[in-house]
Amino acid sequence: MRAVLVREFGPTETVEIGEIDAPMKLGTEVIVDVHAAGMNPIDYKTVIGKGAAKAVESLLPWIPGGDVAGTVAESPYEAHDLQPGDAVFGIVNHWRTRGSYAEQAVVPSLALAPKPESLSFEEAAAVPCAALTAWDAVVRIAKARAGQRILIHAGAGGVGHFAVQFAKYFGAHVATTVSERNVDFARSLGADEVVDYRKDRFEDVLQKVDVVVDLIGNVADDTGTRSLDALKHGGLYLNVPTGSWPDYASVAAGRGMRASSVKVEADGGNLGIISRLIDAGDVRVEVQKVYPLEKVREAFAELQGGHVRGKLVLQVR
Repeated sequence: MRAVLVREFGPTETVEIGEIDAPMKLGTEVIVDVHAAGMNPIDYKTVIGKGAAKAVESLLPWIPGGDVAGTVAESPYEAHDLQPGDAVFGIVNHWRTRGSYAEQAVVPSLALAPKPESLSFEEAAAVPCAALTAWDAVVRIAKARAGQRILIHAGAGGVGHFAVQFAKYFGAHVATTVSERNVDFARSLGADEVVDYRKDRFEDVLQKVDVVVDLIGNVADDTGTRSLDALKHGGLYLNVPTGSWPDYASVAAGRGMRASSVKVEADGGNLGIISRLIDAGDVRVEVQKVYPLEKVREAFAELQGGHVRGKLVLQVR
């Protein structure tokens, strides 16, 4: 099959389109004919030797990509709910096997859900990793609800634009930080307060919020540390980007606040709930640009540049 291949870690310009054996399934895994693959920052970070590079080193040549949307090619067994031809989307365990930037991918059946009927394959591929991360942070951990004030950093990005919508859907008062060009976009998602981080210091504008969902950390302008200044005593700080603030837990505890990291769970059940919210019109999906697989290097360059509104997607078929 045709795939994006990482033969050795290095600049994203070194990835290539090549041929590799198609995957084989085991147990209740599913072979998916990939129509589109969403792109996430962890993909390029791993390619350049950071991210999860140590975990996938034994898989070289490795195929990036966690987000997948396509059709079932091989079902786990005859009476399984997922059958050949079914349109699905979900998350590939690309730390244990090769990923979704390829014509086929092997996916655990419990990590898949029927594709939203209202979305194209390209739009659906933008959903799983970002939306499930947002769901875990906002719904499962923070338990978003009426009367709660939630601050979400980078509310126009892949995870952020879902987090804003989920928090608003469940009744929370939502504040978010974005750049000037995304102020109106964030408001259109339902944000009650929008802070242009280049114009205002969010901790001066927002005080005593109940929860901070930090999608930046201290890698930019000490966003993580400053978030504690906006959080009320006993509030909850959630750090999402791995390694973005290594000592967040001890610092938060020292100031009387709760803290946790967030790791996405490939939960097809929750993805099914999100699918229904999308089809009902309660949640929308933002795709900034779709690249053909052959333009993966250009796509990586845009992804590395940051400031993507929503998601970038690779069209495979």
